[in-house]
Amino acid sequence: MQQLPLEIQLKTLPSNPGVYQYYDKDDKLLYIGKAKNLKKRVSSYFTKKHDSHRIGVLVKKIRFIKHIIVETETDALLLENNLIKKHQPRFNVMLKDDKTYPWICIKKERFPRVFPTRNLIKDGSEYFGPYTSFKTVNTLLELIKNLYQLRTCSYDLAEEKIQNDKYKVCLEYHLGNCKGPCEGLQEENEYNENIEAIRQIVKGNFKDSLQQFKNLMHTHAENMEFEEAQRIKEKIEVLQKYQAKSTVVNPKISNVDVFSVISDEAYGYVNFLQLSYGSIIRSHTTEIKKKLDETDKELLELAVVELRQRFNSNSKEIYLPFKLSLGEHIKVTVPQLGDKRKILDLSIRNAKYYRQERFKQIKIIDPDRHEKRLMAQMKKDLRLPSEPHHIECFDNSNIQGSNPVAACVVFKNGKPSKKEYRKFNIKTVDGPNDFASMEEVVYRRYKRLKEEGEPLPQLVIVDGGKGQLSSGLKALDDLDLRGKITIIGIAKRLEEIYYPGDSIPLYLDKKSETLKVIQHLRNEAHRFGITFHRQKRSKAALDTELDKIPGIGEKTVIELLKTFRSVKRIQKASIQELAQIVGNSRATKIYNYYLSKKDPT
Repeated sequence: MQQLPLEIQLKTLPSNPGVYQYYDKDDKLLYIGKAKNLKKRVSSYFTKKHDSHRIGVLVKKIRFIKHIIVETETDALLLENNLIKKHQPRFNVMLKDDKTYPWICIKKERFPRVFPTRNLIKDGSEYFGPYTSFKTVNTLLELIKNLYQLRTCSYDLAEEKIQNDKYKVCLEYHLGNCKGPCEGLQEENEYNENIEAIRQIVKGNFKDSLQQFKNLMHTHAENMEFEEAQRIKEKIEVLQKYQAKSTVVNPKISNVDVFSVISDEAYGYVNFLQLSYGSIIRSHTTEIKKKLDETDKELLELAVVELRQRFNSNSKEIYLPFKLSLGEHIKVTVPQLGDKRKILDLSIRNAKYYRQERFKQIKIIDPDRHEKRLMAQMKKDLRLPSEPHHIECFDNSNIQGSNPVAACVVFKNGKPSKKEYRKFNIKTVDGPNDFASMEEVVYRRYKRLKEEGEPLPQLVIVDGGKGQLSSGLKALDDLDLRGKITIIGIAKRLEEIYYPGDSIPLYLDKKSETLKVIQHLRNEAHRFGITFHRQKRSKAALDTELDKIPGIGEKTVIELLKTFRSVKRIQKASIQELAQIVGNSRATKIYNYYLSKKDPT
């Protein structure tokens, strides 16, 4: 069938909820999306001016559009998720997960075994999970083992086989870990009561088991069976300890899923918590690579559907940081206060912690990816026209106008490039004038780079507020560089960031990486400038003393300072001590010079 022009395809789209599919000229599926109104949503791709380069690339490749109409927006969300998993289009976000997660199995058999497994066999057995780690599974199984005596053998315990004495008890029986159902030493009803209690514990409900044990303990005590009562008491303590550790909020909060999302320029991080009777029975965080600058809402919509399917969640209520439409059978709550807000905040902290850990890993494993992400984030945070791969920062240093100097530090891809740091002696300014000094060094720095044909930075930072920024901007104007270099100022007091022509400063999140890079630049410029200023002051101090002595050169001064460490000690040294370092002739000159300066009295 011949493909119609896109204009006609767009005009004939319905206004119903549904899923749309974009294909390229080779009939290759590019992207799958959902919409409340297909016509409105799809048309927006072709009528809007897109800031995202990736969306622009997608739109240029589209040659054909297919769509599927559904009843509701929720149906569209579910269909979109299933089609993405099936076809894996190039431009779609995907929650990749190669793991086979562990489960706890209660085997369908007489005297059921309870054990961990990664394989789900459709034989009527019960499977609880999946769990995100074997550590959680082993902790639960250890708890169950401490509370109940279950068999671990794989014998077929059919009633006739037990009656025919086919099996003999094993070591587990003699160790007290099993009550020997293989020899008919334990009733099936008693065993099954234990299995039901285990079902409740795995679901996070400890109430029934605790009550059962308490009743049993009192019965043993009333019958003067104090050893048995003590043994049951110890089991109660084990169960209560585990319950206290696992319960994080009100036990009335049960059968609830909690989702949160945080994101940066390139990735989203979604945390999923599942609660049962106030306990977290599952926690999982996933990283999602953005393909088309997806919003947090779009990422969370995808993740909620996918993760609930992956972990077989049937919870009827979901806590989210903002409203999503997930269907009439699911209650969506956006908590504001109390225990519900507490658990949502915990989910957000988990997402943030995961993100930090990923950053640390990426810095080691893939530093290029970290740099790309950081540059993209700085571009977004600072509203820059391009990524700031090359940044320079200026700082003035003087004490009451003496020995005025300035420093320029250079960062490449967010890291110091110390070989490119530059020092400046202030030449045209008299007295302590920070504004004029800033104008001079910015002018000199970029006049030289222009003359030598060196690359200019994408971002210039001046240490100071509006005054220093205006001075730096004037220097760029004089060089005809306004608009070619972005210049900003950072004020120390509240870390305000000032832009030319904008009286209202920008305040970045105190924990943001962008602010940390800027602070690092500012601190490096300050350190480098102060060090240069001290060197200059020290040299000036030496020049007024030792360099004034006739016949004493720079090498002699250096040798003396290496030994005596200060000019003051050189003044107090005897002629013999000086002669050991510089010889009799120069020692005499130095000694006589300081002797002549002493007060005759």
